[in-house]
Amino acid sequence: MVSDSSAEGKRKDLSGPAIVQLIENSTKLRDAKVVSTVTVPDERALIEAILVERSGDSDVIITTGGTGFAPRDVTPEATINVIERRCTGLEVALHTRSLAATPMAALSRAVAGILGHTLI
Repeated sequence: MVSDSSAEGKRKDLSGPAIVQLIENSTKLRDAKVVSTVTVPDERALIEAILVERSGDSDVIITTGGTGFAPRDVTPEATINVIERRCTGLEVALHTRSLAATPMAALSRAVAGILGHTLI
């Protein structure tokens, strides 16, 4: 989870636990296991460092937060800086599915890509 207010303890992270619950309760992801979660502030260098560090022992890293247009929303830029190849088809799929739930998804700048053997 990338959020200044959640990292500072000012706001409870709701999206991170919701994603964990979706993964753990999924019948399609029977072999998936959530290894760890972390909440960090919107700091590009810190996000990049965590993505690189966690990629060494993870098949998939899911980020949430920091994809809007506020000046401190830098998750897409941090992700682009560390990935080796973009997964544009997955980006389109994420946007398409999100738009079915809310028109606000049009304001997301979600990015997906590969770092080593890890999908981010």
